[in-house]
Amino acid sequence: MKTLHYTLISMLALSLLSCKKDGKINESGKDSLTAKKDSVVIPEIHKEYYGIYTGDFAGMEKMIDDSDGSEFEANMYKKISLKINRITNDSVYGQSIVNGNQRPFRGVFNETSKSFVLDEPGNDKTDGRFEVKLNGDSLTGKWNAFNKTAVKAPVKTLKLTKKEFVYNPNFMLDKDSNLVDWSNPKDFVEKYTDSDTGKTESYTTSKNRVASDAVFRLNASKQKLAEKDLKNLRKLDLEIIKNSVFARHGYSFKKETYRNFFEQTDWYIPVSNNVDNELSPLEKENVALLNRFTKYAEDKYDSFGR
Repeated sequence: MKTLHYTLISMLALSLLSCKKDGKINESGKDSLTAKKDSVVIPEIHKEYYGIYTGDFAGMEKMIDDSDGSEFEANMYKKISLKINRITNDSVYGQSIVNGNQRPFRGVFNETSKSFVLDEPGNDKTDGRFEVKLNGDSLTGKWNAFNKTAVKAPVKTLKLTKKEFVYNPNFMLDKDSNLVDWSNPKDFVEKYTDSDTGKTESYTTSKNRVASDAVFRLNASKQKLAEKDLKNLRKLDLEIIKNSVFARHGYSFKKETYRNFFEQTDWYIPVSNNVDNELSPLEKENVALLNRFTKYAEDKYDSFGR
């Protein structure tokens, strides 16, 4: 009888344990069907507005005149993308991407005026508020920095167009692209000899890096590169060929040099500050080879006058 008693107790315990594992009994005493009913799903609205809006981000910045050191103001343009991910009755969620800085935002949508007020978190010195209006596939409006003294242009305007990001390994720089790196001039000491007096004088001149047309021939997203393809290239050539891979995947460049090159195209849309996991095995292999050659490559500098 004792054996039968212990057997019945064991069977009952196993039965209760099985019920808990199956979700039929929970700590609150509710079954799984009731628990599902208690979870609330917030409905999404206006999914037709979801997507990436990209374009000009412009603001007045103080500049220094190299000739006399005087200050002046100029309208400086950057490229920005606003990505709207989700809209509900009370909130809008998304992110802004500019200069390699990707920031989340949350805000509200006014259905009557078709306008958004979108706030970045505020824990970064570049955070601010977007106030933009929707007109078809365009977003226009302004951005105000929360910290007015932390950025060069605390008020900026936006003119954005909705674009669908597409990765295409065939994307290349346009043939008429300006291949000069205007962001990193370097001073060189030159000598000038007067033909009349024979006197030689030294002077300092500023020159800029310049790429070659190799950037239009080599595609590191499509062809397996070999050492013979790269050994005679300039350093800037190698940098552009490598970063074309990241540009095709929508990488938002922090370095102004690369932004200036790829923003000359109509296909470049910055959507992320990290695309490493998106690269194909071929692209990863080519990037590693390009990095090796970049370490030892030299640049060509030219003077560019009026």
